[in-house]
Amino acid sequence: MNVDAGFMAPGGKSWIREWLFTIDHKRIGMLYLWCIMAFFIVGVFLGLLIRMELFWPGRDFIGPQTYNAVFTLHGVIMIFIVVIPSIPAAFGNIFLPLQLGAEDVAFPRLNMFSFWLYLIGGATALISLFTGGGAPDTGWTFYVPFSAVTTTNVSVAVAGVFILGFSSILTGLNFIVTIHRLRAPGLSWTRLTLFAWALYATAWIQVLATPILSITVVLIIIERLLGMGIFDPARGGDPILYQHLFWIYSHPAVYIMILPAMGVISDIIPVFCRKSIFGYKTIVGSSLAIAFAGSLVWAHHMFVSGMSDTAVMVFSLLTFVVAVPSAIKVFNWLSTMYKGSIRLEPPLVYALGFIFLFAMGGITGLVLGSAGTDMHVHDTYFVVGHFHYVIFGGTGFGMFAAIHYWFPKMYGRMYNRKQAMIAAVLLIIGLNGLYFPMYLLGLQGMPRRYYDYLPQFTPLHQLSTYGSWITFVGLALMLWNLVRSRYKGAPCGRNPWKAATLEWTLPSPPPTHNFDEVPVVTHGPYDYSEVRDDD
Repeated sequence: MNVDAGFMAPGGKSWIREWLFTIDHKRIGMLYLWCIMAFFIVGVFLGLLIRMELFWPGRDFIGPQTYNAVFTLHGVIMIFIVVIPSIPAAFGNIFLPLQLGAEDVAFPRLNMFSFWLYLIGGATALISLFTGGGAPDTGWTFYVPFSAVTTTNVSVAVAGVFILGFSSILTGLNFIVTIHRLRAPGLSWTRLTLFAWALYATAWIQVLATPILSITVVLIIIERLLGMGIFDPARGGDPILYQHLFWIYSHPAVYIMILPAMGVISDIIPVFCRKSIFGYKTIVGSSLAIAFAGSLVWAHHMFVSGMSDTAVMVFSLLTFVVAVPSAIKVFNWLSTMYKGSIRLEPPLVYALGFIFLFAMGGITGLVLGSAGTDMHVHDTYFVVGHFHYVIFGGTGFGMFAAIHYWFPKMYGRMYNRKQAMIAAVLLIIGLNGLYFPMYLLGLQGMPRRYYDYLPQFTPLHQLSTYGSWITFVGLALMLWNLVRSRYKGAPCGRNPWKAATLEWTLPSPPPTHNFDEVPVVTHGPYDYSEVRDDD
């Protein structure tokens, strides 16, 4: 067990008690990571089931009601249980205090409570499968009026989402206070890592936007149980009100998903190019601008729901504005690599995959942000392709890059780099094969969420399913490599990548008490002139 010595507390108490009731930020982050990966595997298998069912027109494996339940559960698990908490709750908890030179987060017990809320919320969402009138069949957006009248177990599912929202709020609050109050001497705002800045911007979205989701899902439960008519036009309600409330949270939630991944990429690229990041302050400003402007564009999801021409123009313009900070980041990452001393290691390959896949999703997002084109592709498979390029190709690859970058620090062992590279290439090929045909399906008029389709869409659906198989092979190889290396990987020193941030000055894995003495920061996070060789 010496490989986990840094994550094990002394005292001889039971292993379960020590982990489940821990207040050590590193352990809590590891618990988040393990739970997120378990839910991720469940979500992947549900996605594969969807693609298998769509291989041929008509019924192949499951009926239409089961299909609706499967894609609803796939969305709920992947969005609320996996993607939103993935990088902040796992890697943010483990490494933010280490990067700040702190002993822990500001509120360790609140941190433990937020994990328990996450666990309870995730379990509640899964319980909805097996209780009540059957698994919810509304889609992950829970749109009214259907979610208010369906006899399936929607109330329990949205109760799980409600609990998960509070976990997200508490995590964001903890990170804001930690960054403000627990920075080491000399660690000024301009010496923070860009990962810390990304978590800071994300935390404000979590604290300010998530309560709106909590209110919205409570209104669904009230509507279902009491029939108050909040969203029912026959009783003076408005179903469009639900869409406004839902997307006021859920579009900023996209940036809860993607901003931390951008922070990971901003930390990785300089390390493997041996150059200071290009435009540090510009990247910081773009992170804050994304957090702010991303909260103003929610109604671009609603161009076809009926709104004034002025509102359409304003929200379309703001959608193009919010794309600018993301483009700035991509420009700065590429500029950092220009004439750099590049080492093609697995974390960098995943980072490059992130840039390409996120760019594919971002560019097509402008098609959806322009009202004229959105009218034609709204609620088609074009939207499905765009969303998955951004979330799986973006946040997913950001999480994979983070795992491969910090794996040696977490476990003190190195994975098989060749297998990691092969897995990364398979994933890039598989994801493009899986999601690019969806763009073509959408342009040809294939609606999203449909159980069946016309025969002319068969070749592209089958191509997409082939891509899902390649993606699955890449994921299986990646996870097998990491799990095997966790136990049998070659031991590595404290700084195998020769990085300059504070976490790499500690032993691998980090000790229970992070720093023997409070570190004094004298240089920036991307200054490699003072980095010693790995010891």
